[in-house]
Amino acid sequence: MNGVVLPPWLDTLLAIVEQAQFGLLRLWHWLGLTGDAHGQPAWPWGHRIAGETLLIDLGVARQLAWTGIAVALSLVAIVLTLPWRRRRVLLLTIAAAGLLFAPWPAPALLFVPAAPTSFHASPTGFSVEAIAIGARIYGQHCAACHGDDGRGEGPLAASLPRWPPTLVGPLLGRRADGELFWHIADGMRDDDGRLVMPAFAGVLRDDEIWAVLDYAKALAAGEGAKSAGSWPMAVPVPDMAIRCGADAPRRLARWRDGQRLRLVAFDGSPDRIPLEDPRFLTLLVTPDGRPPAAVPQFRSECTAVSPQAWDIVARLGGVAPERLAGTELLADRNGWLRARGTPQQKGWSDADLLCESGQPAKSASGGKPAPDGLTALLLRMDAEPVRFVKGGIVH
Repeated sequence: MNGVVLPPWLDTLLAIVEQAQFGLLRLWHWLGLTGDAHGQPAWPWGHRIAGETLLIDLGVARQLAWTGIAVALSLVAIVLTLPWRRRRVLLLTIAAAGLLFAPWPAPALLFVPAAPTSFHASPTGFSVEAIAIGARIYGQHCAACHGDDGRGEGPLAASLPRWPPTLVGPLLGRRADGELFWHIADGMRDDDGRLVMPAFAGVLRDDEIWAVLDYAKALAAGEGAKSAGSWPMAVPVPDMAIRCGADAPRRLARWRDGQRLRLVAFDGSPDRIPLEDPRFLTLLVTPDGRPPAAVPQFRSECTAVSPQAWDIVARLGGVAPERLAGTELLADRNGWLRARGTPQQKGWSDADLLCESGQPAKSASGGKPAPDGLTALLLRMDAEPVRFVKGGIVH
């Protein structure tokens, strides 16, 4: 299960907590009370509100929600003392009672240690170029411990004080990107202070560290697709350069414009010519990043011209590059990759979903059966959008 089932009020609470902390960070930075760290405003405190705890502990989340309501009412009462001076004592009593009897969550449950980069955002846009750079750096600096497959069983893993965690699981989805960046840049130590992962801040540039994180997400997706038939965390469509007909190249993120997308691995074989389908935008991915010769059945002629696209799509789909031809990846209207089709299958079905939303199933066709498996799959993707929470932040 890749999505997260969130009660509506919890979704709202997480968004409020996120925006409140971001707003406080921006205010502190604007006032000059905090500087920059690795090119972005630095979180100046040693702790932050644990959005990931609120996600899994509804008891703490409810306490925080009711406390927030009590604090808001207390502040309203205090403000009302200005125009209603005759009722000042009563209003102050109400404000004090609200603060006193609010169900304040235990600080040990509400707060977790933070890093200066806790609220940093990746500047890479999860592009195929960044993922390719990350793949090279991962092979040079990370695979010896974390393993080529990311399962933490590299040739040097046994010599470490603690075995590296597997990347092929929910780990990357549970931690905020900024804190993962900090662990790579600053290194990691165990409870006894022993170094379990070296710091790479003096070895890698900031953009290279972000690229490694992008590759780690792609690696986790591909290995999860191969071993479990699902992605361990929601994965967006990677950005890449595309060309449609004789137009100048543009970025995929600007071309998609909220429509469903189909990535088709096309090697030029006549028996793998994709048919144009009005239900989604179709983008060809070729081995060399060059548009194929004229394809009569394919009118839009949009092709990924990023040379790295073929290998990155293969990685995300959990397919060897030499076997990728004919594979299709479907993305929903919000840009999340959701399903994979293989050249061997006869038709589409729910079994092709690699990323389920985690939301309760809904009927998107008014109770009427869909005319075919692909239509049913697309309707389900529309009816059950992914609400992805990473590090307590709703994406």
